[in-house]
Amino acid sequence: MASIDALFRPFDFKSLKLPNRVVMAPMTRAFSPGGVATDAVAAYYRRRAENEVGLIITEGTGVARPASLNDPNIPRFHGDAELAAWKTVVDEVHAVGGLIAPQLWHVGAVRTSSKDWTPPGPYDSPSGLSSPGKKFGEGMSDAEVADAISAFAKAAKAAKDLGFDCVELHGAHGYLIDQFFWQGVNERNDAFGGPSLKERSTFAAEILKAVRAEVGQGYPVIIRISQWKQQDYAARLANTEAEMEGWLGALVDAGADILHCSQRRFWEPEFEGSDLNFAGWAKKLTGKPTITVGSVGLSGDFIAGFRGESSSPASLDELLRRLDRGDFDLVAVGRALLQDAQWAKKVHEGRNDDLLPFTKEALGGLA
Repeated sequence: MASIDALFRPFDFKSLKLPNRVVMAPMTRAFSPGGVATDAVAAYYRRRAENEVGLIITEGTGVARPASLNDPNIPRFHGDAELAAWKTVVDEVHAVGGLIAPQLWHVGAVRTSSKDWTPPGPYDSPSGLSSPGKKFGEGMSDAEVADAISAFAKAAKAAKDLGFDCVELHGAHGYLIDQFFWQGVNERNDAFGGPSLKERSTFAAEILKAVRAEVGQGYPVIIRISQWKQQDYAARLANTEAEMEGWLGALVDAGADILHCSQRRFWEPEFEGSDLNFAGWAKKLTGKPTITVGSVGLSGDFIAGFRGESSSPASLDELLRRLDRGDFDLVAVGRALLQDAQWAKKVHEGRNDDLLPFTKEALGGLA
C-alpha cells in the first residue's frame, strides 16, 4: 500500500514550487455579483490555502468577449474593478503561503440558465452548433476568432501582472476551446477546422502561443482538457493513442506546460489493454507533468454530486498507488474540498474519521 506521503511530496516546475501534490480543482460557484469577486470569495480561497492545499485553481473566470460567461454572478477577468478584486484574492492566498492560478474561461455555445439576464452580445461557437445537429446562432467570423485568442492572451498577461503563480486555460467539458476540438460541433473548413483532431486543435494552439508570448517562457501554463462533454458524457475526442498523441502534442508544442486531464472517475482506464487513466496516458505520450481529477476522495462521481446527490468519504489507496507509480504528478480535488476547507490537512494528519461527506448544502454558500 502506497503511503500518504506520496501526496505530500513537493513538486517543482519552472517557477512553480508546490509544497505538495494537492490541487484545488476549479469549481464554478457564482457568488460574484456583477462578475466581481467579493471579500467572501477571497476568504473562501484563503481557507483552502491555509489548510495545506498546494495549488488553488480558481473557478472559471470570463475573458473579454461579450458572451464569454452565461451567468452574471460568475467572476470576470477583465475590467478595473474585476481585476482589483482578483488582486485581493491573490493577496489573501499569498498571505498564508498559498499558491494560486486563475482558470480563464469562455463558455462558448452554452445558453444562460438565468431567466432575467442574457449576455451582452452574441454567443461564440465554431460553427453555430451547441451540440451535434443543434443550431445555436452563427459560427465565429475570422475577426471574432482572432479577438477571442487575444482575449485569452490579455487575461493571462493580467494574471501574471496581478501576481498569480501560474494560469490555467479551460479547454474541457464542451466549452468554447473544447467545441473547436469536437468534430460534432466544429464544421469549419478553414484553418480552425478539419477532419483530424490535431487540425481542430489549432484554435487552442493559437491561444497557447499568444498566451506564451505574453507571459514568457518561465511562467507555467496549464490547460484543462477532457474527452467527455456536458452535452454528451460519452463523447470522445481521441479514440486511439495516436489520435491522443497528435492532439496533446499540438498543445505542448504551442506552449502548454501541464495537462489537466478531466475524467468523471479518475480510476477508469483510458484505452483497452492498460490501466493508465487519461492523465497517465497524457504523461506517457508527451512527457509533460499532468494533473488527474475525477471523484477523488468521495464515492459517486461529481456529475451526480452537482445534481444534489450526497457522497461519502472514500479510500485514497488506488489514487496513491497510481501517484506513487508515477502515472501523474498532481491530484485535483473538487467536491471534498468544496465541502471541507480542511480536507487536505485532515488527510495529511491521518484524521480520516473527521472527513466530511459531500452534501448538496455545500453548493449553497462559500464555506
